Amino acid sequence: MPFVNIKVPEAALTRAQKAEIVHRATDMLVDYFSEAARPHTMVLIEEVKDGGYARADEVFVIPDAYRARD
Repeated sequence: MPFVNIKVPEAALTRAQKAEIVHRATDMLVDYFSEAARPHTMVLIEEVKDGGYARADEVFVIPDAYRARD
């Protein structure tokens, strides 16, 4: 079973954007493994809470301007 795990900042994507990522990731794997992979492909989008990750030794908090509005 193909498995994709994507981590994003909490509230950074709308539901529609997450659905698009799921569909596009699935389509990409079908391109590699054939249509037989589609019903077995799992795409997990995990939202990481503010302060739950860091880059370059700096804890990240997503600015309000970048938060998705559903």
